[in-house]
Amino acid sequence: MTDWLLANPHAGDGECNGDFWKSHLAEVGITDLRVCDLEDQRWVDALAPGDRLLAAGGDGSVNAAAKICLDAGATLAVLPSGTANDFFRNLGIENIPDAICEAVAADRAEWVDIAEYDNGIFLNVAHVGLGTMPARDANADGSSKKLFGQVSYALSLVRRIFSRRGFRAVIRTDQATLTGRWLSIAVANGAYFGGGSEVPNAGITNGALVIVAIRPASIPGLLAAFVLTRLLGRPPRDNRTVVEVHSPWCRISTRQPKTVTVDGDVAGQTPFNASCHPGKLRVITGEFSNSSKSPDATAQVAH
Repeated sequence: MTDWLLANPHAGDGECNGDFWKSHLAEVGITDLRVCDLEDQRWVDALAPGDRLLAAGGDGSVNAAAKICLDAGATLAVLPSGTANDFFRNLGIENIPDAICEAVAADRAEWVDIAEYDNGIFLNVAHVGLGTMPARDANADGSSKKLFGQVSYALSLVRRIFSRRGFRAVIRTDQATLTGRWLSIAVANGAYFGGGSEVPNAGITNGALVIVAIRPASIPGLLAAFVLTRLLGRPPRDNRTVVEVHSPWCRISTRQPKTVTVDGDVAGQTPFNASCHPGKLRVITGEFSNSSKSPDATAQVAH
């Protein structure tokens, strides 16, 4: 087994770089590392089944590393170094370098789900609508993400929510077909997005996607739906603002092409097709911190 260190020097504030992780890994006896990067991928052909790819970066880098691991049959280890680090939050490892490196040294691993879409995979959440704005703003002005970190996601949403009237879309799943005007549609594989915002009932070992769609509403109505969802751990059944469906696949089509983001990066436009592939990726873990709960037998559907 070979350990490969894939470090993104541009992730986060740059402090948790390759040298930072080399030092901490050495303390747990991991010193024989082959260093690689995403810009020159000639090393990928040498990655063998059973090798471990240690990805030091944000969710975008982890997404790219996961794809490489899937193709090679390698194990992914996440060394969180980005702004949000949302996939890492699912893994049940305390976000302390020593604890992370000890988990890698112990080779504690589980098989987790990945979501596949038209142009690739995602580990966390795909968004259409309002949820795409933080990523689009960060891409347009990367300095805000560097300056404000996780707070930039919330600032972007607050700034935009007052000016969004929603868009017309059809959401197809194995449970229901939902039509109408939507403010935001999230398709979750993992339980976290945007620097720790939680998707109730989602988790990387659930074997299904969680589709959460939000209809346009007054600001008080949106706040009430948010608070009730947080308190209940699911959308309130008598609330028509938030709709939640569990399905192994979904298809989203819109009247006009809409931007799609996956794992915090712009990934294309609608139509968008996604499917869950259970137990596909081997990942170094601690104890899982999924927010998963048993899905309701019947999906909550609003027509």
